[in-house]
Amino acid sequence: MPRRLEERRIVLASHNAGKVRENAALLAEYGIAVVSAKELGLPEPAETETTFLGNATIKALAAARAANMVAMADDSGFSIASLNGDPGVYTADWAEQPGGGRDYAKAMAKAEALARPHPDRTAWFTCALVLAWPDGHTEGFEGKAMGEWVWPPRGAAGFGYDPMFQPKGHAETFAEMDPAVKHRISHRAEAFRLLAEGCLKK
Repeated sequence: MPRRLEERRIVLASHNAGKVRENAALLAEYGIAVVSAKELGLPEPAETETTFLGNATIKALAAARAANMVAMADDSGFSIASLNGDPGVYTADWAEQPGGGRDYAKAMAKAEALARPHPDRTAWFTCALVLAWPDGHTEGFEGKAMGEWVWPPRGAAGFGYDPMFQPKGHAETFAEMDPAVKHRISHRAEAFRLLAEGCLKK
């Protein structure tokens, strides 16, 4: 049986404002307040694993031990079938700038240029969520949102690669959708649904 979360306040092990915002909104429905790793001044650990769950576990454990609180970490990424799943776990790396910071418009242009010669437009987002306790125990869950990549990018909402992803069964990209709609169908929502079933209680 998964370990249940009894605490009403946890650390979100992320320095990404978009991820913190989306995860905080999901947790708020369960009466759980959050503080971000950035607010606590926690360092970002090196993500050395080759899977989303592996990297989320690294981040969650580092934050839980540093803050001595239960921590939740999110590792997510965008994958294109014709690129063998890339950028995948290297989604953020593709956006890295030489002088620091991230340029997702440049990253999306790179993805489109590499995928353009291929007829298959299948794409998906993956999200791994991991809860970690200071004693080292972890619980991990993974969700996916299937769809296709589109070009040019559309929409100004969302973040990351959202403007070039159109989820299956919808005419809008993640960046064109009302955030409430995206939150119901996203990869993060699916991972959170599994986490809630296993570890949360209202």
